[in-house]
Amino acid sequence: MKYIILIGDGMADYIIPSLNKTPLQAANTKNLDRISREGRVGLCTTVPGNMPPGSDVANLSIMGYDPALYYTGRGPLEAASMGVSLKDDDIAFRCNLITTSDDGSGTEIIADFSAGHISSAEAAQLIETLEAQLSTDIIHFYAGISYRHLLVIGNCGAEDAICTPPHDVVGQPVSEYRPKNDGDEDNANDNANWGLLNDLMERSKGILKDHEVNRRRIEAGKKPATTIWPWAQGRAPAMPTLNELYGCTSAVICGVDLIKGIGVYAGMDVINVPGATGYLDTDYSAKARSAIEALKDHDLVVVHVEAPDEAGHEGDLIAKIHAIEQFDELVVGAILKALPDFGEYTIAVLPDHPTPIAIKTHTSDPVPFAVYSTKDGSDDVETFDEAAAAKGSLGTMQGHELLPYMFRMGNK
Repeated sequence: MKYIILIGDGMADYIIPSLNKTPLQAANTKNLDRISREGRVGLCTTVPGNMPPGSDVANLSIMGYDPALYYTGRGPLEAASMGVSLKDDDIAFRCNLITTSDDGSGTEIIADFSAGHISSAEAAQLIETLEAQLSTDIIHFYAGISYRHLLVIGNCGAEDAICTPPHDVVGQPVSEYRPKNDGDEDNANDNANWGLLNDLMERSKGILKDHEVNRRRIEAGKKPATTIWPWAQGRAPAMPTLNELYGCTSAVICGVDLIKGIGVYAGMDVINVPGATGYLDTDYSAKARSAIEALKDHDLVVVHVEAPDEAGHEGDLIAKIHAIEQFDELVVGAILKALPDFGEYTIAVLPDHPTPIAIKTHTSDPVPFAVYSTKDGSDDVETFDEAAAAKGSLGTMQGHELLPYMFRMGNK
């Protein structure tokens, strides 16, 4: 029995007034619809009600881990994917390169959480310079993909600082969302914790301002990376592997460090696919080919596609519908075509969380999911979308229950 989970990041949404449909309902999703029609459908709560609706929490849940037990922060997951080993007292931060600008009245605002989706090669040069000029024996910067990087601070308790995801506050004043203390007046480390982060941000501005990479970007009409933005901090989690939990071999395919990091802690083989960018220009077909190849020697393969989420953050309806259709045709469709060659199989498809066009950020609403197994039957749902899933036979399932459910189906 082969198991595969296909995740279209952020596909779920609200009804778009101009369409009177959600993007999933508006998109041509014949392959997602086929899984819904031939399998069983329901809603999946991937983000517990008391936790932030991030991709870290949601994807940890989808991979079979209860976030209430295993989630410590996004930063350490990204550190794992980058091969950065954390000490017990290290705090790992996701570190964006962002663009700030003057709003015309003298107020500095967050203009772009991705520095114009800066290329990985350009970003690596900037991070290398920041490491050379700002690192100490306890402060280090590590280059990741595009705008997504890592800041590790040791022995300072900085996990208590309140840090805001930059994609949640685009267009807002920088001063209102800088790292802050946790409000505990008895915590003597507060000022040191958030003060250190703010100091690094300010010092990064001077370093980045005249950097050759930014000069070239400005000359080319692109947005420069004007500062760093640390957030999503945490310590290294202690997690059992999927093999320890379920006795299965597994692999994960994704273009972003976060999901790869979950895979590392879960003991999965992390398969790096050329052309997997974590953006709208990702090579969908290459991911599908890699997944099909991985199924030859793995029991479970997880494929994550970031593109619909990026379109949601940009508020770009046309791009989101296109990304959903590309995911459906080039990933879901290609894998469905290949699966019969493996004999018995169970496949699940779902978003990790909604990223509604109207608000350009994540929500914790339950997402539609569909599961088809060669050993099970179907319910009465005909399409893959938010409204149809609410009528499915599986009701509402907790995210970390999905993988055990798939294994039960496969073992019937």
